[in-house]
Amino acid sequence: MDERERERWRMGVGVVFQNAALLGSLSVFENVALPLRMHRKLDDSELKVLVEDLLSQVALDGAGGKMPQELSGGMRKRAGLARALAMNPKAILLDEPTSTLDPELEQEVVQVIKVLANEGRTMILVTHDMNLAYDISDHVVFLHEGRILEEGSPQTMFETPKSDRLRQFLKS
Repeated sequence: MDERERERWRMGVGVVFQNAALLGSLSVFENVALPLRMHRKLDDSELKVLVEDLLSQVALDGAGGKMPQELSGGMRKRAGLARALAMNPKAILLDEPTSTLDPELEQEVVQVIKVLANEGRTMILVTHDMNLAYDISDHVVFLHEGRILEEGSPQTMFETPKSDRLRQFLKS
């Protein structure tokens, strides 16, 4: 794969990092607008409409003027998700999207993920939260030591695991 192909592939995947990876010196609006400014030619009015729509999609209406440090953990994760959505990716990789969140904030993030999934978005969710994996996944892959150990529907994986390692993991 040459450099151009790799860049095209990379642009097709939005990533939401575990810590949201927002730039603290930029407002929420500017964090979401950053990939748009870098990769698309939009005038200011188009950019404003698009960013406000993205913030609305992740239930952050009116938060564009805030700085990341003014947001709750759940709001930061949703802002990171809005930034990932900005490039209209073919797939979104979510790294532990609910880690470090209290139950109320966790539900805010999960609700947004469910809405996006129901819209038909392809998402790859990395999580240790088996309840989350069961509730929102249509396909589960269990990795152990960097290898796929087992995969299937959530019902099959969690109700009748085939491997001793997955059974052990589910008990812990």
